[in-house]
Amino acid sequence: MTATRAEAIAATGWGNRFHLWQPRNACFWVYLGIVGYGLWNAFGIVNGEVRVYGPALAAATVIFVVYGALFWWFTTRIDRYSRQPLPLVVAAFVWGAFGATWTIALSGNTALIGLYTKLGGQAFGLDWGAALSAPIFEELGKGAGVLLLMYLAPRVIRTAYDGFIVGAFAGLGFEILEDIFYALNSAPEQFGSHQLQTSLNTVLLRLATGFTAHILYSAIFGAGLVYLIGTVAQRRRPVLGIALMLTAMLLHGLWDSDVAIAGGNGLLTILLIAGITLAAFVAVVAVFHLTVRPERAAMRAVMAPEVDAGVLTEAELDALAGGWKQRRRYRRAGGLRERRLRRHRLEAAHDLADQIAYAGGEETPRVAFARAELARLGRPGML
Repeated sequence: MTATRAEAIAATGWGNRFHLWQPRNACFWVYLGIVGYGLWNAFGIVNGEVRVYGPALAAATVIFVVYGALFWWFTTRIDRYSRQPLPLVVAAFVWGAFGATWTIALSGNTALIGLYTKLGGQAFGLDWGAALSAPIFEELGKGAGVLLLMYLAPRVIRTAYDGFIVGAFAGLGFEILEDIFYALNSAPEQFGSHQLQTSLNTVLLRLATGFTAHILYSAIFGAGLVYLIGTVAQRRRPVLGIALMLTAMLLHGLWDSDVAIAGGNGLLTILLIAGITLAAFVAVVAVFHLTVRPERAAMRAVMAPEVDAGVLTEAELDALAGGWKQRRRYRRAGGLRERRLRRHRLEAAHDLADQIAYAGGEETPRVAFARAELARLGRPGML
């Protein structure tokens, strides 16, 4: 069991640290240059408009920071197996917010839409320009961040599930900064006389549709990228990888072209939005279940010796290594006090799994302390 545990930890990279500062790695300088240029570009835009549209910018920023925090919490909650180091997900978020947005997507989209307008006319550019440019530059831009981080953190990003989570955080950064600037761009409407009202209308629209946008697409794209490239723990599956990356781009393109496809028909536009949203959810759930299997197997391998030692029960191991149905079944057994105990024991068991991974499967004071916390809580059925 101990050998199996060590193999699972090594294969997934669980517990390995990540440091962005790698001056001898060329990928670090590429990351720094692209993010730095994006920051400078964003600062130039804000600096030119904040004096006039400061209230609109402040309101949008506060709302989207809260919105982003909720999505950050949710994305962190689904990363419940071999969790990603905080510096890595912050690096992914920053890349999405500034590198992918204001360096790659802004320049690429503007240039390609201009070409579409020249070749197909102004009406074609307005109707189809975003749909035929954003899926290319925005998804490739966010995916470029995942690719750079794969080579900055090769001991951490080992599986397609890692690409799924890192891609989701890159998409979250892109989503938040893009939405803030959409709100800022709408403030000058009506000569800025009702900047708060017009910007808040944009904010509400983006809040209503944002949950099916960049976070979702980038998670699928990131998983596909890891399948395409391969790692020491993830064998290359190029056909599946390309299919997932194209799926993300297709969903993005359909979302941006719904009005053009509907030809201005309001009812058809609503039906298309509902259908694309449903298809996106089905796709991301399917990719999640596909990529999470090795992570669940690793959790079972790491924690199975704790069942043999009497630290955990079989039901707790099933809840730790299972999906939300197994966790819900475990947590809802017994009365109110026992449910509370079961919830605390699952959190403590996750902490123990993390400490075992950080220690590489060895016994350390931190592992002993996490194990003692489980013992202190007591076992279900003994209240």
